[in-house]
Amino acid sequence: MAQRNYLQTGVAGGAVILQCRGIPHDTGVTWKYYKITVRLFKTTALKGKATMTERSEITKNKHLKVWDLRLSDAGIYTCEYGSQTVSISLHVFKLTISSDGHFLPNEVPELTIMQNSSHPLPNLIIKLFNSNDKTVQTKFLQNETPEKYVLKLKELEAMDNGTWTCHVHSSSPLINQNISFDVKVLGFQNPDWERKYATVDSTVILSWHLNFQKIKWKGGFAGQLSWKQQESAASHQLLDFNITARGEKHETKKSNHFWFEILESKPESTVGVKLPKVHFNHSGQYECQLAYKGRYTQSKIELVVMKVSANPVGPLPRGSKMTLICQVSSPLPPNAHLRWERVNGTQMDIKNSNHHEVKVEVNVSAAGLWNCHLMEDNDRKISLNYLVVLFSFCRGSSCLDHLCGNRSKYCRQCIGVWLCVPMHHWWYKLAKEEAKGKKDGTSKTILAGKQDMSVSTVSGNETISGTENGQILWFQGRGAGWSGGEK
Repeated sequence: MAQRNYLQTGVAGGAVILQCRGIPHDTGVTWKYYKITVRLFKTTALKGKATMTERSEITKNKHLKVWDLRLSDAGIYTCEYGSQTVSISLHVFKLTISSDGHFLPNEVPELTIMQNSSHPLPNLIIKLFNSNDKTVQTKFLQNETPEKYVLKLKELEAMDNGTWTCHVHSSSPLINQNISFDVKVLGFQNPDWERKYATVDSTVILSWHLNFQKIKWKGGFAGQLSWKQQESAASHQLLDFNITARGEKHETKKSNHFWFEILESKPESTVGVKLPKVHFNHSGQYECQLAYKGRYTQSKIELVVMKVSANPVGPLPRGSKMTLICQVSSPLPPNAHLRWERVNGTQMDIKNSNHHEVKVEVNVSAAGLWNCHLMEDNDRKISLNYLVVLFSFCRGSSCLDHLCGNRSKYCRQCIGVWLCVPMHHWWYKLAKEEAKGKKDGTSKTILAGKQDMSVSTVSGNETISGTENGQILWFQGRGAGWSGGEK
């Protein structure tokens, strides 16, 4: 009986086709594992009693296919037909990865490679390649016997997701076997930490994009979004969420510490909040944390808020000075600074903050529009403006008929714009008080016997309110001019 000997390799969990070439079409075949029949085919297919019989079949070409391969399936298989016998030595490798291939960033996987054969086991040379086909450095943790190799990989990042390849080589016998396996790293498509700038009263959206759908993550996990104003401050949980094994997201609002909204109409893979009108004290660290089987990963967004103000507040009395203040809620990076500059001003009207300063001040004595910019690498990130308005009256004159319609109105000029004021109006009384030079130097200004004047400035629009004899007095800034009245 003629006999031929071959070597084939297979990977546990996969399938292998043991080939028996040259069998005539009308000839039966018997496949055996050592001396135990696996399958035979004559006029019909019959089963034997080998351990892999239920996981095997004879193909059209009369090869033997074995699926769900096991390490114990290694050994000698024979294909018998007519007077011919073909002997095949099956060498089986088994690769396992810790945590079933599911990781969080910065975790270090362990890879175990085992081999089994009917022949003495060879020493293996093992190389790993990531999903980008780049070599991955490994460290052998265990190699006491040739049956088992344990390798320690590098710390994983979210970008390491994908199908990796383990290449196994032996020179005697000659083996070159590639084993593919999946690495799934659950994490954020955001950086681990980022900074976001916002101006007071603006709308801010903070969002984190998860990668579980992209990597086809199997299994559920949970998470939460929290906020604290500074590193040493107490943390406030804003919301928590969980993702089911089917990829469905459920969110629950947990805090009323300040007003925010859970983002609507967003993908399941996005977690985020909306601050409709951000306040200066809404600044701080917003952290999104994921939890999977007692392990955690997180991504932070630091919100830096900028505001502008003046001291003293309100319109600038003639001959006085005012300090404009621009400040941010936390220290800036070395490549960033604050800058005051006057619109249509000169180089002398620019003032920058020093490194690591959280505010910059500029003294002004004339009306005009000032802008404060937050600069980073010479790029303007955010800006706020402040309109300085000067009190100035036309003493001893009355308005022209074509301006005011009659002579019962007092004439006022503000930044070149003439306004008509009724003679009984408090602005007229203010003109007389100003003529006497009555004023104080505090942030509260006593004007014509009226106190508790308050000023709020938003993007160059100013509102001043006060009371006189039970009447509410007001005027609102609009561009370079002013309008006024009683209400």
